[in-house]
Amino acid sequence: QVRLVESGGGLVQAGESLRLSCAASRSIFSINVMAWFHQAPGKQRELVATITSGGSTDYADSVKGRFTISRDNANNAIYLQMNSLKPEDTAVYYCYGALGSRAFWGQGTQVTVSS
Repeated sequence: QVRLVESGGGLVQAGESLRLSCAASRSIFSINVMAWFHQAPGKQRELVATITSGGSTDYADSVKGRFTISRDNANNAIYLQMNSLKPEDTAVYYCYGALGSRAFWGQGTQVTVSS
């Protein structure tokens, strides 16, 4: 079992930046894939960015060039640097980890971007 806790959300204006953090309760060294999802009101949860244990990353088209996912195995954490935020980025952001067939989710952190 892995417990994931997100932090760093908040209210910002369009064009500003936020950095989300996800702290894991145990080592993430062996966790194959970690990711950030978001879910806007009335919409399905969507994949934002992924990072593998080898450091490979991938991004949703809507955030490419603006968001950067990173992982710090020594501190059992992943991060999402979000720049040039837009009102359409407003959502609850969730941290995700996949270890073999098991998936783990955080409780989410709210990001609100005002125009």
